[in-house]
Amino acid sequence: MVLTPPEETTTRPAASWCDAAPVNDADAGLPDWYLELRSAAWARYNALPVPTRTNQQWRFADLKHLRIDNHALPAPVSASVAADLVARAVSERPAEFAAHFVFANNRLLHAETPALPEGATCLPIEDALATRPDLLRAHFLKHGDFLGGEKFAALHAAATLSGLFVHFPKGRVAEAPVIVHHFIGGEGVAIFPHTLVVAEDHASVSVIDLFESINGKEDTLVVGMADLHADRGGRIQYTSLQDLNDKGAKHVQLQHTRAGRDAAVKVGYLNLGAEWVRNESINRMVESGADCQIFSANLANDVQEYDQRTLQSHEAQHTTSDLFFKNALYDRARTIFSGLIQVQPGSHHTDSYQTCRNLLGSDEAEANSMPGLEIDADQVKCSHGSTSGTISDEEIFYLRARGIPADEARKIISLGFLNESIEKLDGESVKEMLFARIARKFAAIG
Repeated sequence: MVLTPPEETTTRPAASWCDAAPVNDADAGLPDWYLELRSAAWARYNALPVPTRTNQQWRFADLKHLRIDNHALPAPVSASVAADLVARAVSERPAEFAAHFVFANNRLLHAETPALPEGATCLPIEDALATRPDLLRAHFLKHGDFLGGEKFAALHAAATLSGLFVHFPKGRVAEAPVIVHHFIGGEGVAIFPHTLVVAEDHASVSVIDLFESINGKEDTLVVGMADLHADRGGRIQYTSLQDLNDKGAKHVQLQHTRAGRDAAVKVGYLNLGAEWVRNESINRMVESGADCQIFSANLANDVQEYDQRTLQSHEAQHTTSDLFFKNALYDRARTIFSGLIQVQPGSHHTDSYQTCRNLLGSDEAEANSMPGLEIDADQVKCSHGSTSGTISDEEIFYLRARGIPADEARKIISLGFLNESIEKLDGESVKEMLFARIARKFAAIG
């Protein structure tokens, strides 16, 4: 796979990022519908232009990060590296879990399913294509709407995928989370992890995706996707922890939610690593009583850029949603938040909120926030807002008066600031793991 730089200043279609579909598996044994889907995605990818500065969905983004040339699918890791990665993943997971999968460079290294409920499916995408093709097909890559990442989505769909298919039939409940580690290593490589979660009527499941680098200071690309489908009364919690190396790693994560009648979906993002991140989160409440909650905690330093675009789409009466994003920025880091609450015609009695708060730890840090509302219904309650500010001198003085050094006081305040988003997630072990990762990065910042 060879990627070439995009044209940023012209309105004509830009050259393709790569000259061949990033596929390295044999087509034998794959269902025809999947091969046709992949072929159509490759054609769509070639027809789509690279984003330019005139594209409003890329407003404020530094398009130099789209110069992702010379990337290729990675080679398998060695047996010794694989053993080290599995041990590392096991040491990082919560004590209680329903299942644990470890992938490295698009390949499965380890799988455990100690506490899956009877009848639940939890399989790598490759295995699901072979053993559950019809069940997978009913939900796989059904979304066609994106927030600027259409070309990334087409490349993802045309590629060899790693990742997990999680299907919980009616009434199945997992008390502990499903944990999925995705490791990437090697200069100039790209991986395409995919997470598909389906919770049927009154089923409940929590899934955590963790993205980490094998080595430091490598130019790598992750183009991931998470599709969440919750049917009547179904409950899904999806958490993405991104902690790639911050010297060259790029991460794109495209997430879609479809929440049915009385379904409840929680989505959480924690971004700590990577030089550049693009998160797109589309959450659709399509039947009465549906609820979606989207939370994010991001800690950026040096020259990291975190670009997050969201849509809360209310498409039925009596639906609710809440978005709560927090960014702590240091050095010359940048964040971009663009969020829209959309109340479709006839979606009366909608209740929706959207909040983005930025804590600036240096004079050179930059936070761009663009919250918005689009309401085409009556009797709704919607609000949106964004704030940016620094740690106040009064807060520092209060803690210093109690014997806490100024640097430690700033760390405590920042940890508390980000923890407010994490606390909204379910599961004490999940929250403890995320909070420990934030504390670890603060220690590295110094």
